[in-house]
Amino acid sequence: MYEAKNYEHLLGLPGFSDNALKTHFTLYQGYVTNTNKFLEILAKEGTDSPDFAGFKRRFGWEFNGMRLHEYYFGTLSKTPVKLTEDGPLLAKIKEDSGSYENWEKDFKATAMMRGIGWAILYHDPIADKLINVWIEQHHSGHLAGLKPLLNIDVFEHAFMLDYGTKRADYIEAFMKVIDWKVVEERFAQAE
Repeated sequence: MYEAKNYEHLLGLPGFSDNALKTHFTLYQGYVTNTNKFLEILAKEGTDSPDFAGFKRRFGWEFNGMRLHEYYFGTLSKTPVKLTEDGPLLAKIKEDSGSYENWEKDFKATAMMRGIGWAILYHDPIADKLINVWIEQHHSGHLAGLKPLLNIDVFEHAFMLDYGTKRADYIEAFMKVIDWKVVEERFAQAE
C-alpha cells in the first residue's frame, strides 16, 4: 500500500497561498487513495473480470497523478537552493540548450502551452540528453525510459486559486521556489 506523504512544511511558501496548497495536498491524497483502491480491486477481481481493462487503464491515471505530485512537491522549498554554478546539471543544461536562459525559456514556454497537464524536464540516460516535454494526461505521453528531474503542474487546480488565468505569474512563482539541490540529486541518480 502506498502512503500519502506530508507536505505541510510547504505552507507559507512564497507565491502559493496556504488555501491553494491545502487544496492541492487533498487532491494528491486522493490519487494515493485511489491508487491503493485500484490495486485492491485488481487483486480481488483478477484478469477474468469484464472490468479488468478499464481498471488497468484507470490505475495509470491515479498512480502517475500520485507520483508526479510527489516529484512536484518534492522540488518546492521555502528556502530554495540555487542551481550549482559549476555542477554537472548546469553543465548538461548548457550543453543541451546552449545556456540556462535558453533552457528556462523553453521550459516556461512548454508550461504555457494551452491545455492542462505537466511540463517535465526529463533526462534520457541512453542518449544522455535533457528534454523538456509536455504531458497532457498523467498516464499518457511519457517518453519511455526517461527520468523526470523537474516538473510543474499546470492543471488549473495548481494555480487558479492564487493566479486566476495568469498562468505565467504562477510559473514565475514556481521558478523562484525550486530547490535545485533536489533536482541535481535526481540528475545524479539518473546518470
